[in-house]
Amino acid sequence: MSSVPLSLRVAIVGAGPAGIYAGNLLANAVRDRGGEVEIDLFESLPAPYGLIRYGVAPDHPRIKGIVNSLHEMLDDLPEGASRRTIRFLGNVEVGRDVSVDELRERYHAVILATGAIRDAALDVPGVDLPGSYGAADFVAWFDGHPDVPRTWPLEASSVAVIGNGNVALDVARVLAKHAVDLRSTEVPDNVLTGLEASAVTDVHVFGRRGPADIKFTPIELRELGEVPDVDIVLHDEDFDGVDPAAAPNNQLKIMLRTLNNWRDRPAGSASRRLHLHFWHAPAEITGDGRVEGIRFERTRTDDGRLVGTGEFREYDVQAVYRAVGYYGTRVAGAPFDAERGVIPNAGGRVDGERGLYSTGWIKRGPVGLIGHTKSDALETITNLIDDAEAGLLPLDNGSAGDIVDLLDERETEYTTWDGWLALDAHERRLGETHEHARERVKVVPREEQVALSRDGALAR
Repeated sequence: MSSVPLSLRVAIVGAGPAGIYAGNLLANAVRDRGGEVEIDLFESLPAPYGLIRYGVAPDHPRIKGIVNSLHEMLDDLPEGASRRTIRFLGNVEVGRDVSVDELRERYHAVILATGAIRDAALDVPGVDLPGSYGAADFVAWFDGHPDVPRTWPLEASSVAVIGNGNVALDVARVLAKHAVDLRSTEVPDNVLTGLEASAVTDVHVFGRRGPADIKFTPIELRELGEVPDVDIVLHDEDFDGVDPAAAPNNQLKIMLRTLNNWRDRPAGSASRRLHLHFWHAPAEITGDGRVEGIRFERTRTDDGRLVGTGEFREYDVQAVYRAVGYYGTRVAGAPFDAERGVIPNAGGRVDGERGLYSTGWIKRGPVGLIGHTKSDALETITNLIDDAEAGLLPLDNGSAGDIVDLLDERETEYTTWDGWLALDAHERRLGETHEHARERVKVVPREEQVALSRDGALAR
């Protein structure tokens, strides 16, 4: 192990929580060893925060605390330093604007933290019918992602959501919720307009397993019961043999008690209903030219294994939302396991690639919460530091030059941290002057975000 203080240049691809946590942990680890580090954080979108900005429902106020924490990490300017610890370079797609090899020529190490933004496949007949949607696409729409259409078809009165995780609940809640109850959030104006015209009256959420196997969190579940003018509908047959007291952990006990309390409620008279179904495995999406229904096989467990019962049920719905998981985002020029949707790695060290690392969902698959992302980044950074101290990282003599010079040469319209601060301030001003008091109004078009960021950075 080297006794010489580390001096590292590291590129991180992806400015979501995984990439930001990795940068912060790396900076602290190198400082603790008396060394120096320069970190460049690349993001394909003009703004930072990844799925925190574009993958979480806008009515989650607790996300503000996470954003504040990520902001502090990116805003870190050590006393006496000429640049921030992490330099943000947005609107740069690695694999298009700059290659992985070009990064590796300029940095001792490259960390891939590109996450997972596509929907995992659901292999059932009829999945490609018009009216069958991926949950990730719908979430991107209601979060104002710049690269998705500005409108969303909401003509269906009865909708199916397949999945038993937090994303399924987010989708179901936004579909069932009245637009007026989202006005105070940062939801874009085009989304509010679309939701105000929604024809939805009934949202059905289907899980393959039973209530004791739900993948929600207690907060997500509780939020369902707090939606105004929406009744929760449960079915007693789904709860046969379910005993909250026998749940293996307190979190599940709380959720099962919540579900049981809802079962005991008298029938309501709300204008919209959210139905929770368990023991339903999707078998076929049906319709002549577009979605008209969905067919399920009832399931049960046999020695812990999920098996079909041979009993099928059909539901009349005009739209289906598939919330069965995400699929990793491939980076051109980097290894990729297409079956698992991850970059093959061992503890964050990319297989067969010295100086190349991964972290977050692209490393381990799209599972776990934000807290898991932080501990996951710690493993990757620990291994990177070990490799650096053992002299195993490629040498970087700086001869390839600053990556910004290459971006300027290619006339890439990259955005910076100062640019994000300007865009953030602009969105907040839009919220202040909005007819409904709002914290911010998101700017949606990519070209507008880029122009505001680049002009704002020059003015700072």
